[in-house]
Amino acid sequence: MLSFHIETVGCQMNALDSELVAAALLREGFLCVDSPKKADIVLFNTCSIRQHAEDKIYSALGRLKFAKQHNPNKIIGVIGCMAQKDNQEIFRRASHVDLVVGPGQIALIPELIHRIQRGEGPQIELSLDRKAHSRHEVESSFESYDPLREAQARHNPYLSYVRAMFGCNQFCSYCIVPLVRGPERSREAEEILAESALLVEQGCREITLIGQTVSKYQDPSSGARLSGLLERMNDLAERTSLERIRFVTSHPNSMTPDLLQAVRDLPFVMPYFHIPAQSGSNAQLKKMNRGYTIEKYREALAQIRETVPGASITSDFIVGFCGETEEDFDATMRLVEESRFKNSYIFKFSPREGTKAFELYEDDVPEEVKRRRNNDLLALQNRISEEDSATFLGKNVEILVEGESKSARKIAHTADSDGLISLESLAPSTIQLTGRTPCDRIVVFDGAPNLVGTMQNIRITKTSAFTLFGEVL
Repeated sequence: MLSFHIETVGCQMNALDSELVAAALLREGFLCVDSPKKADIVLFNTCSIRQHAEDKIYSALGRLKFAKQHNPNKIIGVIGCMAQKDNQEIFRRASHVDLVVGPGQIALIPELIHRIQRGEGPQIELSLDRKAHSRHEVESSFESYDPLREAQARHNPYLSYVRAMFGCNQFCSYCIVPLVRGPERSREAEEILAESALLVEQGCREITLIGQTVSKYQDPSSGARLSGLLERMNDLAERTSLERIRFVTSHPNSMTPDLLQAVRDLPFVMPYFHIPAQSGSNAQLKKMNRGYTIEKYREALAQIRETVPGASITSDFIVGFCGETEEDFDATMRLVEESRFKNSYIFKFSPREGTKAFELYEDDVPEEVKRRRNNDLLALQNRISEEDSATFLGKNVEILVEGESKSARKIAHTADSDGLISLESLAPSTIQLTGRTPCDRIVVFDGAPNLVGTMQNIRITKTSAFTLFGEVL
């Protein structure tokens, strides 16, 4: 029996794609293993948002060159956004790669692997160039793959992503996603509900609807918007064991009253929004082609907080984008200070060939300035997160217990005078568990292993910037 291992970097889309590929390979009779060293097939599901992510993949491919020389039958593949973007360049830089597959063709991976095994040589499958073909050809060639789900392929049996939309039409000037993931398309609501019902039957307790701009969802059949889909998902939760519904990522321009009211009124929809701002400067937002002003963004936040009191909001920011001045950066600092996001994902600008920013603007902010601005914004956000987390001290929160905490999983063995003893052999009555509040705050506590997958009330006894610590009531 041949084995496989998938390394995944990037967004929730990639996490879902890896699960779907794993499920397809399991159905073909392959065995999933936890290390590339043990695997006959190694797949890298890649991201092209930043150069650093691509550099990591090329480094990993370089390390596998000797493994391929030792075992010529080992199959090495690059799939996802970087495969779509770099395609033949991957073969040039890593000639030992056997497989290059764009995100729109992941359904073909089992067959492509069989071709390689039959001696048909390296395989490459990509979507059509969005610019060079008709709209119909492009839309039909880009991703549309969501087969039946396999419980054993999920990283966590109680949590799952469900794709609501494919692609993106925003064309932010810095972003490669529209070119590698194709046009924006919503899935049929009936498909989403059927997939969600199957996941619940398999034991899933929380579903997150995902899309590059999921707040723009519109059912192709009925025209219903995301609020309508959330209503139907809430109906599913009322008659099944589904406990929680989330959605990411949202765009400021689609924070419509009906969506906010749905989050407020539907008991199984969690009060959490991820709404990237990217900058606090109108000059930068215009250059980024974000499609809104900072005044519009502030208005969207105000509407959320007025309609959904207590909702948590997270954001994304890019520092050091082309031409960013100290005044531009100060405007971003002011926005974060006043908005008090639960958390912000902060990145240094990385030019992407194929984007408008690469074509039109100079990457003129020095690296040391990018690094300093990144650290300053991160320090501000960490302070805000720590202050807001402290307000939970002594309060009771409800969580879905997801499993062991990351710190607990890192401790694989303990030693005595005779050597290594597995912690599992000690049969602990309690372990360090983790879960999330409705507003997406991480909670860590000690509890019995049989609490995993259940809803629990936790009293918070200690806080840090990004973690709440507590005890089971």
